Amino acid sequence: MTIFAGLDVSDKMTHICVVDGEGAIVWRGVCATDPEVLAKTLRRRAGRLVRVVLETGALSAFLYHGLIERDVPVTCICARHAKGVLSTRVNKSDPHDAEGLAQLARTGWFKAVRIKQETTHIDRAQLKIREQLCRSHRSMANQLRGLLKLFGLRMGQVTTPNKRTERLAVLFAQKPELKAVMQPLVESLEALEVQIRRSTKLLAASAAADPVASRLMTVPGVGPMTALTFKSSIEDPDRFDRGEDVGAFAGLVPRRNQSGERDYKGRISKAGDRMLRSALYEAANSLLVRVKRPSPLQTWGKALAETKGPNRARIAVARKLAILLHRLWQSETEFCWN
Repeated sequence: MTIFAGLDVSDKMTHICVVDGEGAIVWRGVCATDPEVLAKTLRRRAGRLVRVVLETGALSAFLYHGLIERDVPVTCICARHAKGVLSTRVNKSDPHDAEGLAQLARTGWFKAVRIKQETTHIDRAQLKIREQLCRSHRSMANQLRGLLKLFGLRMGQVTTPNKRTERLAVLFAQKPELKAVMQPLVESLEALEVQIRRSTKLLAASAAADPVASRLMTVPGVGPMTALTFKSSIEDPDRFDRGEDVGAFAGLVPRRNQSGERDYKGRISKAGDRMLRSALYEAANSLLVRVKRPSPLQTWGKALAETKGPNRARIAVARKLAILLHRLWQSETEFCWN
């Protein structure tokens, strides 16, 4: 008998629903969220297992690789797409979600998601840690500025830690009682800056040692962080038939709402890898603002900024950069200025 299964995963327990080729429920139950336990349960309860489906989530990569190692035909599907099917139930519950996923596995009406390898997840973890450190540093620096303004003290433009130290010494001289109050926040900022510099140095060395990242960094505006982010997000350039698909993957294409005579194109979709989209946007801004040596892409972007505005120009250049980086990776060539 042909069997399909759906897994509704939670942190500790996973609900399983097994259906046959006609959609009738063969078995449903609950077991621990562990690849070994899931594989044994599916072998015991399912006969000729054709496909097992689970949604994207925090544990999807761990479960996917664990089940693949145990020869379970598992497929991970986009949770946003599955939501449209699962929401048709009047009453939402874990057993109902597992049954809906099993029916999706039977019909094949889903979009499979590529699960990255463990080494790629390690690289992305380093990038995410640095991103979190920078976000925390920015939040704490803004908090310091806001607290000082309560007492009429303005930090002003501070671009380096040494300038901040000098400026704080002047401000605390005006109100000495604030120095002990603000000291924990200032020391935390200094500790974060040490960790950010360490993380940046490690990532820059990793990018310099990686042949793909080094090739991508020949593109103007693309630095070590953008190159590593692009490489870890795409992982395999051959998964895209066209370079234009990379821009859509990063959410840099406009939304479209077409029906009858209505055809509306709105802002970019922002669907996909947020870290990749942010890195491409920063690289585009660097190309348009900081890079001094002219290039055709920069000239095109600046001309677009004059007619459509700088924000649209940065988004358009970011989409072009995604296409260019994908092509350089596939062809194993470096950027040519002329």
